[in-house]
Amino acid sequence: MRKYVRSLGLLPTFYTFNDILSTEDWALDMVLPPVLAVIFLYPIKAPAETLRREEDARIKEEGQVLSSQLFFTKQTVGNACGTVGLIHAILNNKDKLEFASGSFLENFEKNTQGKTPDERAVILEEDEGLDRAHESAAAEGQSSQISMEEVLNTHFITFVEKEGCLYELDGRKNFPINHGPSSPDTLLRDAMAVVRQVIARDPEELRFTLVALSSAAGDDG
Repeated sequence: MRKYVRSLGLLPTFYTFNDILSTEDWALDMVLPPVLAVIFLYPIKAPAETLRREEDARIKEEGQVLSSQLFFTKQTVGNACGTVGLIHAILNNKDKLEFASGSFLENFEKNTQGKTPDERAVILEEDEGLDRAHESAAAEGQSSQISMEEVLNTHFITFVEKEGCLYELDGRKNFPINHGPSSPDTLLRDAMAVVRQVIARDPEELRFTLVALSSAAGDDG
């Protein structure tokens, strides 16, 4: 993940991506603050899909408050949910991060300003540099390379805090999900409360992964 975001143009800063070993307090205490975003990888199964439909119906009926500062894009590119998750983590914290001149991240941020989530998805789909970066990162990874067209059953989503609220950003959903009050100091634990609810819907499932965009202090990579 670290190599991939560097290939997209994220320059080394005070922040990096760190594993979250568990949703329990002892593991959360190991994540050095500040935490800018939390990325959650989970299997696409019936319980998660039921939750997605329930949330969609509830928000369409009741509405929700969304921060004007929030960056959100839909996902239409096959097997790009990890990239979309990273984009959501990074571009919602662009004031704290640095992009290389002429890089994918710099260009995508500029080209999508003022665009709708659907328009951003089209721009992302048409960017040939994304395919090259994905293939390069996959080739250097610990597992075999996965085609952008291959069907997978896992999915990445991102949690960020904006203007006092916790937001879930999922390119497969029609809109961001406002999960209520949060703050920069409580983002990690607030996100874990939502993650625990997702896991509780499928208690026999163990294929969950969590990563924080957080302090690089003590990072050896």
